[in-house]
Amino acid sequence: MEKTFRWDRWLSTFVLCFLFWMLLTWSVAVRELALGAVVSALVAAFAGRFLIHDHPFYLYNPVRLVMLLVYVVFVFLWEVIKANLSMVKIVLGGDYKPGIIRIPGGDQVKSLYGLAAVSNCITLTPGTITMDVAEDESGKNYYYVHWMDVTETDREKAGEIIKGRMERWIGRIWK
Repeated sequence: MEKTFRWDRWLSTFVLCFLFWMLLTWSVAVRELALGAVVSALVAAFAGRFLIHDHPFYLYNPVRLVMLLVYVVFVFLWEVIKANLSMVKIVLGGDYKPGIIRIPGGDQVKSLYGLAAVSNCITLTPGTITMDVAEDESGKNYYYVHWMDVTETDREKAGEIIKGRMERWIGRIWK
């Protein structure tokens, strides 16, 4: 881990933290904004080197931001709705078969940020939890997912059911 201070990492982390602060407080009062700036600056100073490794302003590209917004509003929201409906059937029906399945990662996502985003999106959909992401000898990534109702044991087909369109979209945003 690099020990030198880099302004680009600090600034990128500061902007993300400050926007998150504004989203949480939902206030434009001078006192709130000043406190948010101080807290964001401190968090960025301590955590910037851990959060941002390469290309600090990669996500600030307007095209990527629009794609991220479209993904969250349309694709991810639809996947969450489908997973919730599936969970309703499981809860009301009482018939389910939980298990852990290893599903292959696609070729679209290679970066650590992209793999983390896919893992988090899988975990945020009800009925699934990503337990680990591992790479085999050939460099192919696999997700180990606890699935509430294992309806498919073929890894490729299970991957399509669990990941849906999420991985393809995240691959467009994070590569």
